[in-house]
Amino acid sequence: MEQLPSVASDLLSTFSEERFFAFFGKMGVGKTTLIKEICAQLGVEENVCSPTFAIINEYTTSEGEPVYHFDFYRIKDPGEAYDIGYEEYFYSGNYCFTEWTEKIEQLLPEHYVRVKITEQNGKRTLIAKEIND
Repeated sequence: MEQLPSVASDLLSTFSEERFFAFFGKMGVGKTTLIKEICAQLGVEENVCSPTFAIINEYTTSEGEPVYHFDFYRIKDPGEAYDIGYEEYFYSGNYCFTEWTEKIEQLLPEHYVRVKITEQNGKRTLIAKEIND
């Protein structure tokens, strides 16, 4: 946990031009915790929590910019993402962080940062890379 601020900072600086971050990983691996830290570094002062029931939470940075945080765990069909108008958020140019992204993977923009977190024997590993389909 003591590495969390530096991991978040590294992600933001390594992918400084990117605004869409798709998180992958099993339940409890730390996706929401990392997104909370990233949002804190963006100046979000609101309570950042997983939008499991709402599907989307909107926060505001210290500069007044919106940040969108999605949790697609509860959707049964990618079509449900259309019901919330996902395109308006995904293509807004604002920060978007998605959890349980595997459920809507076919809807992702052509360009995004894929962040995969795994855990084995109490040790977490993070792999982040730009995707350009």
